[in-house]
Amino acid sequence: MPESAAAGQQGREPFGSRLAAAMAARGPLCVGIDPHPGLLADWGLNDDVAGLERFSLTVVEAVATLAAAVKPQVALYERHGSAGMAVLERTLEAASDAGVLSIADAKRGDIGSTMAAYADAWLRDGSALAADSVTLSPYLGFESLRPALDLAAESGRGVFVLALTSNPEGKSVQHVGGSESVARRIAESAADENRRYSGTMGSVGLVVGATIGTALVDLGLDLDAVRGPILAPGLGAQGATPADLRATFAAAYPAVLATSSRGILAAGPTIAGLRSATEATRDGLLEG
Repeated sequence: MPESAAAGQQGREPFGSRLAAAMAARGPLCVGIDPHPGLLADWGLNDDVAGLERFSLTVVEAVATLAAAVKPQVALYERHGSAGMAVLERTLEAASDAGVLSIADAKRGDIGSTMAAYADAWLRDGSALAADSVTLSPYLGFESLRPALDLAAESGRGVFVLALTSNPEGKSVQHVGGSESVARRIAESAADENRRYSGTMGSVGLVVGATIGTALVDLGLDLDAVRGPILAPGLGAQGATPADLRATFAAAYPAVLATSSRGILAAGPTIAGLRSATEATRDGLLEG
């Protein structure tokens, strides 16, 4: 691995530094952009490309000045084919123009040249799909992610690696090994990667569900030692509260980027409704 990653190839600050600044300025909230068919219907939109674009750009417009990041769910664009992916491109561009960081929730993971191609799509300067960061799956081995880890460092972008998810099936893989669990090894590998970054926050983050309960303690995970951002989906509609997040993540809470999707999106389709829900959610994270 390169010894350092001071900035991207065009002078861009590392993602971790940019995210830390955004969290300090706007609060530790990420708004998921999840254009589910049901939500489109609730907004009075058709489940088609036009509805997808109206939904996505409205969310960006509403929350860009209030959230540290937005997180489009890539699968919900893919289901509309190439036209849907073109909407995703425009959504990522709109986020960049609005000055809010983007996390492409793609959960990519593969080996060799295929992983390199995924990295090229999501992390390369000039790619139509380039986001500020992308979610990755490490379950072909953490080192299989090397092309993405290195390209992110070179381009000043970031990655969030799935570590400890809250779906019941996740335990069958992530919890295996007890005190030497798969999840713990992933966290330790992320910590190793973040040694290449200076500053308070590295650019290799983890995805850890907000509703995992006592799993961090049970498995002996020290997320504070990772020195990277913790993307924590599950706030709001999935049941987690800000108090739950503080209790679950303890010393690592300052690094937590809490994600709310349906809890905020249900307040649409008006800009005012979305902004009000975003502000209330953000303020709850900042209290206490």
